[in-house]
Amino acid sequence: MMEVRLQAQEDEITLLKSSLADALRRIRLHDQLLPLLKQQLIAVNPGAARVLNQVCCPDGCTSSRKLSSSSAIDGIHHSSTSSQLSGSIVTNTNGHIGSPASTKPRPVSVDRSTQTESVLQGGDAGQDKVPLHCRVQSLNLEDALPPGHPVEATRAKLHRVPGMEEEDEEEDDEVGGEQEKELSWTSSVEEPIQPTTIRGLQREESHDGNCSPEEVVGSSSASLRASDQNLNSRCGPLSPIQEGLKTPLVRRNSEKLGNPERQRKRLDKKAASSANLLTRSPSLENRAKDLIANAGSPGSRRGTYSQGQSIKMFIRGRPITMYVPSNIQNYEDLKMEPPTERLELDWVYGYRGRDCRANMYFLPTGEAIYFIACVIVLYHINNRTQRHYRKHTDCVRCLTLHPDKVRVASGQTAGVDKDGKPLQPCVHIWDSTSLVTLQQIGLGCFQRGVGSVAFSFADSGVFLCVIDDSNEHMLSVWDCNKGVKHAEVKSTNEAVFAVEFNPGDSSNIITCGKSHVYFWTLNAGLFTKKQGIFGKYKKPKFIQCFVFSLTGDVLTGDSEGNILTWGKSAADIKTLGKGAKETFQIMRQTRAHEGSVFTLCTLQGGGLLSGGGKDRKIIRWSADLAPERECEIPEKFGAVRTIADVDGEEFLVGTTRNAILRGTFSGAFVAIVQGHVDEMWGLATHPSHNIFITCGHDRQVCLWNTEEHKLDWCISLEEYGLCADFCPNGSVVSVGLSTGKWMVLDLLTRDVVSESTDGNEQLSVMRYSPDGSFLAVGSHDNFIYIYTVTDSGRRYTRFGKCNGHSSFITHLDWSKDGKYIMSNSGDYEILYWDIAGGCKLLRNRFESKDREWASYTCVLGFHVMGVWLEGSDGTDINALCRSHSERMVAVADDFCKVHLFQYPCPKPKAPSHKYDGHGSHVTNVCFTHCDSHLLSMGGKDMCILQWKVVGGGASNGRERLTSASSTSTSSPEPTVG
Repeated sequence: MMEVRLQAQEDEITLLKSSLADALRRIRLHDQLLPLLKQQLIAVNPGAARVLNQVCCPDGCTSSRKLSSSSAIDGIHHSSTSSQLSGSIVTNTNGHIGSPASTKPRPVSVDRSTQTESVLQGGDAGQDKVPLHCRVQSLNLEDALPPGHPVEATRAKLHRVPGMEEEDEEEDDEVGGEQEKELSWTSSVEEPIQPTTIRGLQREESHDGNCSPEEVVGSSSASLRASDQNLNSRCGPLSPIQEGLKTPLVRRNSEKLGNPERQRKRLDKKAASSANLLTRSPSLENRAKDLIANAGSPGSRRGTYSQGQSIKMFIRGRPITMYVPSNIQNYEDLKMEPPTERLELDWVYGYRGRDCRANMYFLPTGEAIYFIACVIVLYHINNRTQRHYRKHTDCVRCLTLHPDKVRVASGQTAGVDKDGKPLQPCVHIWDSTSLVTLQQIGLGCFQRGVGSVAFSFADSGVFLCVIDDSNEHMLSVWDCNKGVKHAEVKSTNEAVFAVEFNPGDSSNIITCGKSHVYFWTLNAGLFTKKQGIFGKYKKPKFIQCFVFSLTGDVLTGDSEGNILTWGKSAADIKTLGKGAKETFQIMRQTRAHEGSVFTLCTLQGGGLLSGGGKDRKIIRWSADLAPERECEIPEKFGAVRTIADVDGEEFLVGTTRNAILRGTFSGAFVAIVQGHVDEMWGLATHPSHNIFITCGHDRQVCLWNTEEHKLDWCISLEEYGLCADFCPNGSVVSVGLSTGKWMVLDLLTRDVVSESTDGNEQLSVMRYSPDGSFLAVGSHDNFIYIYTVTDSGRRYTRFGKCNGHSSFITHLDWSKDGKYIMSNSGDYEILYWDIAGGCKLLRNRFESKDREWASYTCVLGFHVMGVWLEGSDGTDINALCRSHSERMVAVADDFCKVHLFQYPCPKPKAPSHKYDGHGSHVTNVCFTHCDSHLLSMGGKDMCILQWKVVGGGASNGRERLTSASSTSTSSPEPTVG
């Protein structure tokens, strides 16, 4: 708590120092402008000299010293109720100077604690000394003009000070991050001029003690001309904080002043550093806003939206400034709506065979049923069509068929929500024909997830057995029709791989896993457990799978490559003693595979299929376990994970490298389903064809066809790929790798036509310019490397390097003319680059507010500000992509969701359509070249979802935004959040 309080106090002190420095800067500006006003007044009406002469003492000399803007500060006073004057003078004791028709003088607010009490000598020896601040009255422009002189014409002449244009138009993007313009006489003259400022009209005492009004004016103008020129060359525009503060009354101690020029330089440095500090500190910025709100001028335009207005959004406390484009007239009145387009799941690429068992079955309808991510796919192997069951809220872990071959039970993992709270896993029982959920089993009863499920057979599937993923691997039996738990018991602390009911007796259940086979008996709601005894046989480390033979024996496949036959035997009284009951022991051991036996599948005639791990063989066995035929699947598909019988001759094979093969013992295997086997990040769509490319941590680069829903080709790399992009001519594709290396592949020959290395850190983005003449490579070393592209995308030459980001590059986009780049970085920066001008950083980001971008994948920007949820930490959105029609933007978030927003969506809490399906963070999204489909890519779920875009209109996003802004101007409507 003490540290927090100390930090708060330090922030307040820093804010105060900054405010004082800014106040000094404004005082110096006013002090230097006032002599110029005097010159103009005298030039218009020489009679004004006698009015100004009143500031001098009767003896001909002034009573105060010349002001210096670098004076020491004793206090500060804000006067928000002061009158707006054209000038102020000190009168004599007779009262107000001016014509009888002059405006009634208005009092000036003075704080005695901060105001120096300068005293003027009276004309008579006996006259009392009167404090200066008590003798101040107003002087309007009419007071200095002869009767009948046109006041408005004179005001027009004085409205603009010659020589100030350059200072007014100067931009200072480094200090404050805002552009301020039009610092004119109006803003200076109409603000109250305090008594301290009046002393700026006086010149320093002369040694001879004589001076005239003309000498006062001449000497004041001459002494400030050089400093005014210096001010024009050095001083930039005032920051918003500076504009909001009123000119304070300042006590000056002229005796302690040093070299005036040195003091001015110190003041400039102090003001600039303080303004920079304010822009870096969110807490100071908020306090400064409060300060402006309390001390701002009555006519300030704070809170209004106009051209040039900037909007700030905050991510993890860091302010991100974005400028409103010129075509938006009323930002506050913009109405955000969800897009008229919607997404429908069209195809699912991938299969989860790497870490799940018993994950594929064949239905009588000719469909293979399997799962990946949160989707259960029903794929017709002949018609090559897909249907999808999508009621699960997290990754599906297990699957089983009901004895009627229609109903399906599927279990999911628990997962967590966006706040990190665990979700409740459950089992869904659903109809595979209508895809309707019939029953939801065990919501809130399972821990971590559901690992295995099985229907009973003897009673036609009345019961469902479930094993969860808790430490005790709870075994429970449920009534499928009522959804009620029938019995429950702790099974084991070791991993459990499979569970099945005895097909002849629903009271008998078998489980297997790490170093165990358990035989369970359920009686009156209570379980009794018997462990299989290995006896003289070597105990394997894992029992991977089991099935029931036609004779009722249990056949297990283990990690030693053996098929073990288990049966009941009489109790060994000599070993176990009297009262010992029957036991389950190994009756026979059959050597089957080199390495593990991963799966066993029974055939209709009593035969058996076994699938090996290390040897990748599939062996057909007779009913008495005599080998009949065998085959081997290609090495590139991995080991055999599961087998599903199709018609006795043909079968489906799920592999550990996430592929499903179709084949026979006599014919070759054909992959009907393929996918990545590790986390994916790189995704790009072809500029003119319905194909897209992916890459990931499995070191594979895959080219997919969206029309035929198949993999065209796949190659392996030495390092894993993280990003990719097609050349606009469509003949080559560039892929960025994890080591800083990138390569260009020919789509037809798959050959590497070019390769290069930029740095030694991973590459995060590859992006061609719209005409294909440049390639931008964003790296984790904080640089963007630019290459010129020739020879139809086959030759690359380093053009330059963009240096300016303070963190790794995350996203970048080219402008439509191919001359500029917009980029995001890991510390939430938005920077703009002039590539044609030599890869220069555009420090004035205001100039890029109306620039049009060929693509929009940057997650930070005015046009996509509404995609961020309140409280986002900056990593919640991994990628986004604007459609080519500029009507919608798709977003990939960290919570397994794909969002579809209207484009543009520049207001917070913009509505969207949200879609489930992924079971991991969504790493990338991309529209096809004609916007007919959207592709989304999961990370750890290794799933690619192809969404069909339906609905929509004809206008693009820019037209919609302009029309919405103009409509809201005439008829504002409540904003949809």
